[in-house]
Amino acid sequence: MINVGMVGVGAISGIYLKNITQTFKEIRLVAVCDLIRERAEKAVTDYGVPKIYDTMHELFADPEIDLVLNLTRPYEHYEVTKAALLAGKHVYSEKPLAASLEEGQELVALAEEKGLMLGGAPDTFMGAGIQTCREIIDRGLIGTPIGCAAFMICHGHESWHPDPAFYYKYGGGPMMDMGPYYLTAMVNLLGGIRSVSAVCKKSFDQRIITSQPFSGTVVDVDVPTYVTGILNFDSGATGTLFTTFDVHYKGQARFEIYGTEGTLFVPDPNGFGGPVKLLRPEDGEIREMPLLFDYKENSRALGLADIAKAIETGRFCRTDYHQTFHVLEAMDAFQKASDKGKTHRLKSKYTRKPAMKHNPIHGILD
Repeated sequence: MINVGMVGVGAISGIYLKNITQTFKEIRLVAVCDLIRERAEKAVTDYGVPKIYDTMHELFADPEIDLVLNLTRPYEHYEVTKAALLAGKHVYSEKPLAASLEEGQELVALAEEKGLMLGGAPDTFMGAGIQTCREIIDRGLIGTPIGCAAFMICHGHESWHPDPAFYYKYGGGPMMDMGPYYLTAMVNLLGGIRSVSAVCKKSFDQRIITSQPFSGTVVDVDVPTYVTGILNFDSGATGTLFTTFDVHYKGQARFEIYGTEGTLFVPDPNGFGGPVKLLRPEDGEIREMPLLFDYKENSRALGLADIAKAIETGRFCRTDYHQTFHVLEAMDAFQKASDKGKTHRLKSKYTRKPAMKHNPIHGILD
């Protein structure tokens, strides 16, 4: 049993609290901490968390805690993760690893120096949907993958999110917010990314919040909100990725993998389930495929359970920094390629970890 301390009890924390305490049987939440103490107190009351701390440093000093779960805002990930590593704790962070490539590099170097595990979200790729897609690709049902295309299209968060301003500040934007889901799915299906060509811009200098409680607040946009580019994979496949907060669009845009013998329609990588669809020329029509793996429901904390298993047993970790840093560098490459007006080559390399394995007991990993 690995003991977890949670820093940040905001909007995303609810599903983590539920799954840690009710689903995953090899991790135990022993402490929570939030700058707004009422949030932490509610977690203690609702989920029976034994301890509450006023500051993250007090939590990090608790010798009972093995692994820190960092659920703070993206621009805070670096500070919280660094402090936890310096305190000798393993860390699992919400996406992204950090708000900049330089911050990510420092965190990776520190984890390696301390001999600590460092990993993070998204873990949706470990769910039934993306894992079924991987099985289809690895079995050769679309032949050799030659390309992919993914689109995350919406008009931002200011009409519905209770506190959306940070999405338009440092560490925000559609690529840093949603890009990790798509890029993590891509590298798990197609392998590492070699280079990126891209164009990044912001279509609006300001956004007006219309959701409560900050309705009427004007937010200056500091980050690109219209990001499109081409990815070259080590495998030779070529991909397109488009993310935007500037476009009115209804429903989920497409995510497709193209092969020499068929096309695979990938489900929304922000979720764990399906549908998964396959088109082969001999069929002449698109068929929905059965999901072949567990965890089709919202299973956030699946990656946390995976890194805990790695800490406990010494096995590989599917969500470690080799993946989260490669994805961070790919996102950074979009901006660098756009600024330079030419292709930007990544320095990090990525090798896919083993696929998920079936376990007859839900909540216990291989």
